[in-house]
Amino acid sequence: MNRLCIYPKDIMVITGRSDRYGRNLIKKIKHHLNKLQHQVVTVDEFCQYMGLQSDIVIKQLK
Repeated sequence: MNRLCIYPKDIMVITGRSDRYGRNLIKKIKHHLNKLQHQVVTVDEFCQYMGLQSDIVIKQLK
């Protein structure tokens, strides 16, 4: 089973940027989607926000 949510370390692997960038990006996505602080960001939401294909990102996370 694949994970549904994305973490800052996953964003580090995908983008090659720092952990802090990943944390800030998750905050931006939550704000954009009007999510509360305790709610998670899914891989699909991340892909839509970044304009990436979800199948490629899911392969990268395995």
